[in-house]
Amino acid sequence: MKRIKVINEPSDLVPILRALDTEVRFNIFMELIDGWLTMDEIEEKYGDEGIESITYFEKVRLVETTWQPPASKGSGPVKAFRSYYTSFHLNVSLQINELAEILSVVMMPDKEYRKSEKKIVGIIGDDGAYVGDVQKELDTTLLRLRALVKRSAKLEYRGQRIEQIKQPK
Repeated sequence: MKRIKVINEPSDLVPILRALDTEVRFNIFMELIDGWLTMDEIEEKYGDEGIESITYFEKVRLVETTWQPPASKGSGPVKAFRSYYTSFHLNVSLQINELAEILSVVMMPDKEYRKSEKKIVGIIGDDGAYVGDVQKELDTTLLRLRALVKRSAKLEYRGQRIEQIKQPK
């Protein structure tokens, strides 16, 4: 079935532009377009970066999941992933300064981004925090904060809160 991802929110550009930003993410996503892959297959072939990639794809809802029968007797069903969308439709209007802010987060070097991500994690702790409190603490715009969170494989929005994603293992 062909599914189209419609992008209406400017900060939603961040995960789409970052989804294929490394060779590992690109290769995994191309394989997911062709068919189903289990977490074990991804981990075996791509290691920890593969697990982080699939977690990110799940977070930004680029993949769908299903449970497959176990490969060997005695083990339980395994979670498998494949690409959810076949195309994207961009329907975004934004001012030049907003576009510049979005692109600055997308193109931010990983080392610099990790510092920002670490600051946010420090602010929200294990319990999460209200978006407005995090914005005030970082002294940044809401658009930039949304872009920073949407780029992260560790953070997500839950209503009006920012929380850490529980990593699988």
